Amino acid sequence: MSASLRDFLEITYDELEELNLAVKQQRSDRVPLEQLREERTRYLTDERRIKAVSVCFADLEGRLHMLDYDKKFLLSSDTNLTFDGSSIRGFSRQTESDLRLAVDWSAFYWLPSDVFGPGKVLVFGDVLERDGTPYGADMRARLKALTQQLYERDGLVCNAANEIEGFLFKGRSAEQRFRETDRFELVSTGGYYHTLPNDPLRMFIDSAAEVQRAMAFNNEKDHPEVAPSQFEMNYSYAEATIAADQVLLYKLICRQLAHRLDMTASFLPKPVTGVNGSGMHTNLSVMRDGTNLFYDATCKDELSAFGWQFVNNILEVGQDLCLILNPSVNAYRRLDPNYEAPNQIKSSASDRSSMIRIPIFNAKSARIEVRSIAPDANPYMAIYALLHSGLQGSGRNRTPSGLEILPDNIFDAIEHFRSSAYTTTLFGAAVKQRFIETKLASAERCPRRLGTVIKRAEVQFHHEVTNQQLWSLF
Repeated sequence: MSASLRDFLEITYDELEELNLAVKQQRSDRVPLEQLREERTRYLTDERRIKAVSVCFADLEGRLHMLDYDKKFLLSSDTNLTFDGSSIRGFSRQTESDLRLAVDWSAFYWLPSDVFGPGKVLVFGDVLERDGTPYGADMRARLKALTQQLYERDGLVCNAANEIEGFLFKGRSAEQRFRETDRFELVSTGGYYHTLPNDPLRMFIDSAAEVQRAMAFNNEKDHPEVAPSQFEMNYSYAEATIAADQVLLYKLICRQLAHRLDMTASFLPKPVTGVNGSGMHTNLSVMRDGTNLFYDATCKDELSAFGWQFVNNILEVGQDLCLILNPSVNAYRRLDPNYEAPNQIKSSASDRSSMIRIPIFNAKSARIEVRSIAPDANPYMAIYALLHSGLQGSGRNRTPSGLEILPDNIFDAIEHFRSSAYTTTLFGAAVKQRFIETKLASAERCPRRLGTVIKRAEVQFHHEVTNQQLWSLF
């Protein structure tokens, strides 16, 4: 079709940022969903240049799924959207396949047309059972429900900021092609602070940061990371569910831009032998009436007694939560003490081998930094587990005996998760079992011993690589 016949929506980056920041503020202000639905549907009806709405949701392992609905169809059927849950690992079984999607009109984004194509907007959705009740394996809905309950019952606002590291490799679909190549080709060997302004890594980072700003990430700084060809783009904290949504959007933006540049953005925790792996350090804070409850100038490291209890509650269940925070075979390569690995179940203001770090902060920025999270963790599941554990505790009141270390392989992590009564309390027996099954399905396709060299199987059967053809051929 001739381009002259099309008239699809295209918005400048400045206008995109303004629109998306306004929507983000509405979410933070907890504007009623019905009011937002009315505003958004009126906008979609009046804006004739929008052709489709991308409705997104995450599966149990944290993969982003996108369904494009024709705008007219969505407006007439937004309360009756269905999809086949049996096609998604960790979701419904074949005998109970039909699931529903409810549009979360608060999580609405205008998209840069040069990256995602003109005439589209994006919105997140909640997964529902056939009868309209929340679907148990939808971790986003669980996180939303928890934070809303804490706000309504105790006036608490839970914030998060994720520092997501990744690698940039030459060639498209480098992860899917790892079976053929047995190696990743770096685009830069400069490392931390040593890349030139216009080298491929820096140009990629600049482009991704521009898109993030346009989508209201409130960027703070971006830079190459310690390992060669590694990157990180930091942005401001947000309410917990917004922050988790931004993790998936961050990865989507990076992958899309890398693909356009004939490269691959990879969030494997340890894709290259002999250099630092990638993490997703997660900063958490809790506020009430605008006051940060983690700050107290009279306490150790200026972290309040409330904050220290939050930290200790998480450390108490560190072994139980390890599989949630490190959900792949490859993730356990990152927990190597030779590469600043946060594998010790303790907290510290300076020791980067600690699971939790207490950063330097002031009364506004007081927070804790959970360092043991891999970038391939389901952000909704991880933040839900950390907030639930930190605020409510496990109830076991166990005192650690000496220094404890996180598991160094996924099989041990699965056993800790399986044997924990607390993880059953967190997720329920059915969802817990499904998560174990999905993790075992990948792990058992890989060698039980990691060794020193990254194996083909841990890449090609990784839950975020999703080479369906190879998975089926196993």
